[in-house]
Amino acid sequence: MDNDFDIAATKYDATFTFSNIGKAQRHRVYKYIKPIIQTETQLNILELNCGTGEDAICFSKLGHQVIATDISEAMIAVSKAKKHSSNLKFIVQDINTLHETSFNQKFDFIFSNFGGLNCLSKPQLEQFLKSAKKLLTPSGKLVLVIMPKKCLWENLYFSLKGDFKKAIRRNTSKSLEVHVDGVTVKTWYYNPEDIINLTTNRFYINKIKPIGLAIPPSYLENSILTKKVVLSIFKGIDAIATPTFLAKYADHFLIELQLK
Repeated sequence: MDNDFDIAATKYDATFTFSNIGKAQRHRVYKYIKPIIQTETQLNILELNCGTGEDAICFSKLGHQVIATDISEAMIAVSKAKKHSSNLKFIVQDINTLHETSFNQKFDFIFSNFGGLNCLSKPQLEQFLKSAKKLLTPSGKLVLVIMPKKCLWENLYFSLKGDFKKAIRRNTSKSLEVHVDGVTVKTWYYNPEDIINLTTNRFYINKIKPIGLAIPPSYLENSILTKKVVLSIFKGIDAIATPTFLAKYADHFLIELQLK
């Protein structure tokens, strides 16, 4: 199937995965999921919206059995072309068609990184959470990294440019047309409380953490903000500015859920 992200696939690693900002934000994510993935127990892991496979390859190197999925055939093609072991499978999968028997197995850990779920409307997101519950083992965990509505960097950056409408663009329940590597993607933004409200009857909330509170959004990669000394300061701030209440002001937030 053709997908908007097919166009972005060839550029994604250069513009985000291996960018200074991308690596810095991913480091924060790994800090919070370390207790889950760095274990002697081999896990069955499902990654959704895997993009070019960076996280899936990392999980497989730790010895876990990994299925990584994305709706974009081109993203999956880029992923498959990378060196990876036999305990990792890449599959084209539309998240909106997930159901209990999609993989004929259950998972100890389901993961979606860097805003893939922001491509879902609220009804679609709610349906995904219902499906995820059925795909998890009894002690399974679900970790989602989502873009919130009140990113401080976005407020500041666009306000300084005099574009006040764009500065608060995320703060809406409606979808926005967002430009990503040459394509326009319909995007919804969700604060942590939005996710909590959708999961109350299905999951416990283990943690909610800001990702990119001080580390800037990826569209600022070519600015002075990513110079080594400057970015190191921002990374230091992100390492200590971790309270839950700050999550809705970051570029992304991480929420870890566990089955009730």
